[in-house]
Amino acid sequence: MNHFVYNGVSSLDMGLRIESKNVFSAPEYDVIFQSIPGRNGDLILPNGRYPNVQVTYSVFLPAKSIAELAEKITKVKAWLYGEQNAYHTLSDSYDTVYTRKAVYSGSLDIEDQLNRIGVFTVSFSCHPFRYSVAGTAPITLTQSGSTVTNPESFESLPILTLTGEGTVTLTIQGGGQNKSWVFTGLDGSIVCDSEQMNFYSGTTPMNDKVSGDGFPRLQPGVNTISWVGTVTSLVVQPRWVTL
Repeated sequence: MNHFVYNGVSSLDMGLRIESKNVFSAPEYDVIFQSIPGRNGDLILPNGRYPNVQVTYSVFLPAKSIAELAEKITKVKAWLYGEQNAYHTLSDSYDTVYTRKAVYSGSLDIEDQLNRIGVFTVSFSCHPFRYSVAGTAPITLTQSGSTVTNPESFESLPILTLTGEGTVTLTIQGGGQNKSWVFTGLDGSIVCDSEQMNFYSGTTPMNDKVSGDGFPRLQPGVNTISWVGTVTSLVVQPRWVTL
């Protein structure tokens, strides 16, 4: 039976039956076209981003009595309206290879919709990129010069966990990229979350311990990762993505 899982809870556990799934407005690159007098063609001014997309499910909520229906509706509302200040993982049986980062964005006029048509719509606002399930598996590197291959057509923003001592210079080369970061005063592990743009150790911010060009990215194809200094291991959660 088709289903979706949002924030760790399955629609099946809520008693929902999915009628259909729709993805509205495929992500369109955010760009401004500026016309210049006397010049043929518009000037392209990219904003360097993709906007969110809407993913909706048409669902049916069966019940044997009005009292049972009211109880189920209350549970569904508590589930979908909870923790709306953050994105959560959304997956479904229509696509088992990728997941999305989503937050519930619709209004739940369930009673009215059920009375009129017997089904209601569940709508999520999602990050434009889909995340590969395979990209959540950690890759452990213990030798400088090791390679990591990005199988997708878009760069990824990984989580890196570097364990070492003293001063370490980390370099990533691939897809025309050649960037380095210098970690100072290492005494254990430091985590780099490129998507969140943050370096930390446990709950302690470590941004002042790192210098370099932005945050690490893994380009499509082969990426060579090397370092200078005392490194025990580098664990890469690659976060492969596609549109």
